Amino acid sequence: MDYRNIYQEWLNDKRLCQEARGELLSIADNDKEIEYRFGGELAFGTAGMRGIIGYGLNVINIYTVMRATQGLAEWIKSLGEDATKKGVVISYDTRRKSSEFAKVSAEVLAKNGIKVYLFDDVHPVPMLSYAVRYLKTVAGIMITASHNPKEYNGYKVYGEDGAQMSPEDTAKIVSYIEKIDDYFSVGREENSPLIVAVPKKFDEDYIEELAQLTLSKTAVEKQGAKLKLVYTPVHGSGYKPVMAILKKLGLNVTVVEEQTTQDTEYSTVQVPNPEYKETLSMGIELANKIEADVVFGTDPDCDRLGVALKNDEGEFIALSGNQVGILLLDYILSRLSETNKMPKNAAVVKSFVTTGMAKVLCDEYKVALYETPVGFKFIGEKIKQWEQDNKHTYIFGFEESCGYLRGTHARDKDAVVASMLFAEMVCYYAYLGKTVYQRLQEIYGKYGYVLDKNVSVGYSGLNAMKEMSAVVDGLKKMSTKEIAGVKVLAIRDYSIAKRIDMQTGKTEDLDIPKCNCVYYELEGGSFVCIRPSGTEPKLKIYYSLKATESSKALQQLENIQAGVSDLLEKAKK
Repeated sequence: MDYRNIYQEWLNDKRLCQEARGELLSIADNDKEIEYRFGGELAFGTAGMRGIIGYGLNVINIYTVMRATQGLAEWIKSLGEDATKKGVVISYDTRRKSSEFAKVSAEVLAKNGIKVYLFDDVHPVPMLSYAVRYLKTVAGIMITASHNPKEYNGYKVYGEDGAQMSPEDTAKIVSYIEKIDDYFSVGREENSPLIVAVPKKFDEDYIEELAQLTLSKTAVEKQGAKLKLVYTPVHGSGYKPVMAILKKLGLNVTVVEEQTTQDTEYSTVQVPNPEYKETLSMGIELANKIEADVVFGTDPDCDRLGVALKNDEGEFIALSGNQVGILLLDYILSRLSETNKMPKNAAVVKSFVTTGMAKVLCDEYKVALYETPVGFKFIGEKIKQWEQDNKHTYIFGFEESCGYLRGTHARDKDAVVASMLFAEMVCYYAYLGKTVYQRLQEIYGKYGYVLDKNVSVGYSGLNAMKEMSAVVDGLKKMSTKEIAGVKVLAIRDYSIAKRIDMQTGKTEDLDIPKCNCVYYELEGGSFVCIRPSGTEPKLKIYYSLKATESSKALQQLENIQAGVSDLLEKAKK
């Protein structure tokens, strides 16, 4: 059916709420906007749904949320009565409509006879993941669009292991969702006895669980009160849990008060993404004022940690997600080794776009390193696998996008535990008479400099996701033997899980889940990786370049970026 006809059907339907009717009438003369909203349906993938808040098929609203929840309910009912009794736990962050979407999701599940645990206030992603395991539910729902701009919201589904839903189960849920043609037909039950609150003891137990993961108790006792740490939750759900764990350890924390409010507009920042120094600017300003040592920032759903440190000149610099990961990995490996607590079968997991420095550090400590596709659910799958076969003991997992997890209490990235670990790491190096920044330079001095940089190329329009995928498909067809004069040793085509040696032409299978991505192994241990984002209309390009010093790496980056631009232009043809 033509998008204009669907638009009119929505307007003519008496079940459409007044807010929706008013919003849709306001775009009556904007054909492009009508096409965007009704020319396709908001996709439900392995990361759930994420989109601009608004009324229509291709945006997120109570109708698209209720339809998705009905699909989830049908899948749970197909598992049997025991699954409906185990139920679902639902959390949400501080975004526009988050609490409303959480409430209607609970009411749809209750209408289907499924028990629901609903948080009475915002709680972050890691606590939702922990809650699934803590409450032994069959699934979890998190209402969030993570670090995206304020116009977005999202809907993430978790399996009973606390990790994001597996591709196999997601496909089953999608099959149920797609059977629902009438978006207004989904029923819900308000004030149902099946909807109960999460036990009050839950928050306390979560913090206690994290406290068991500390690695430098003596250093924290000696230096914690002296530490000057500035923290901003950037108006998000991290405020209470992050402050709780830092205070439990006895750390001296100053919070950016203006950014503790649950502001749905994130009015003090351009984008609530702690990867950007601009997002940490108020924290850095406060840190300069009180002469602090470190600045932390977490995103709205508190699964990402951004960090700013003082360099040797006393200026605050924002660390990249890769640099934070390198420091945490080095710290965890060294402390487990020093205290003789390193498991014999220890293993680390990272996404394949994350820094090449991880392998160097793991090799140093003779610890196994595994790579996964982008998406923390794949790291969660490794934890589950090793708990079942005992092949390895998981000690740390991380992604370049500021996501880290120590411990197996959660199966998603956890900025609460990352905040705790980084804070105690600052104390540990202060106890040894150095700074964390100095330790980072020591790592580069010993193992060589690695420049890790991520670039996003934005796409727009109804067919943005298809256009991005088409570019990546074009790259796969090209036999690229060099980029800007740097030899390509091999190309990994993750869509078919193959590695092609560009010198011999030989191919080998990769033991990794398939995904749409092209990875270029470059001479000298560097790499370039290109993939379409699965959650937003952006083509992601990852550079990890090894060099003897930063100036040479920057020059190499400039040359290779130009070479990649040429490749992308050719791939479009």
